[in-house]
Amino acid sequence: AVLKIRQYLRKGSNKDFIGDREFAMMKDGVIFLNLSRGYVVDVEALAKNLRKGKVRGAAVDVFPEEPRSNKEPFVSPLQGIRNVILTPHIGGSTEEAQQNIGVFVASRLLRYLDSGVTSSSVNFPVLQAPPTREMHRFAHLHENIPGMMAKINDLFAQHGVNIVGQHLATRGQLGYAVIDVGPGCSPSTVELLSKIPHTIRARVVF
Repeated sequence: AVLKIRQYLRKGSNKDFIGDREFAMMKDGVIFLNLSRGYVVDVEALAKNLRKGKVRGAAVDVFPEEPRSNKEPFVSPLQGIRNVILTPHIGGSTEEAQQNIGVFVASRLLRYLDSGVTSSSVNFPVLQAPPTREMHRFAHLHENIPGMMAKINDLFAQHGVNIVGQHLATRGQLGYAVIDVGPGCSPSTVELLSKIPHTIRARVVF
């Protein structure tokens, strides 16, 4: 059956691939989802089977005809039918999603600036450093090569600074470290951190 479906799809004949015949073959009270392509399902047949109870419920986020802009109305035979959920395929394009995305991104940027945390990053080492009451926290972005943490630790040791917490994450060619230090360390130490070979950026978090 799978082979026949693949052969059928390869022919490019998957328009109305699921229609009255296929719905009749389904169990009564089936829950139907279409998250693939709108034209794969005969929506008139789906609407008919929803109304007569053959299909108990449906969730659809793709449609044979979709508005090209906000100025065009959305029209579908599935509108107004009980137990049907209709959503946009690109969920991130809704007004609510855009607002939530803005809040989410802003909150992650603030967390990075305030604490050095990089959780949810997609192109940066992901590091979740716990809160601390220590005097200073430094963040050090560097090339992901052996010996970088030893150089960072040596620098603090040479200046008599005790490291009380240290976290490292790597991703590809990048290494990212967050270092918490005790009393006796000046924020100007970041200048020395910046001069360590293979450093990309160093900053005082707080």
